[in-house]
Amino acid sequence: MRITCPHCGERDRREFTYQGASEIMARPDADAGVSAFADYLHLRDNPAGDTRDMWYHDPCGAWIVVDRNTVTHAVTGSTLAREGRT
Repeated sequence: MRITCPHCGERDRREFTYQGASEIMARPDADAGVSAFADYLHLRDNPAGDTRDMWYHDPCGAWIVVDRNTVTHAVTGSTLAREGRT
């Protein structure tokens, strides 16, 4: 699988570390309560198909949101995390 880093260009997947679904950027507000934080930390979907994931590019330190298909491993896009908030 090849992932395009916005800084470094197309790279092999082994240069990246998977960090989970991009929904991790949607952290609950501080006053949301224990239940909201428990759901945020522990309840995750595991979809087959199109996803938006967080990846860390180890060589340059960029956090990237990657659009990919979990069945075919086709990568259809990537943006810096600060630009790709969901």
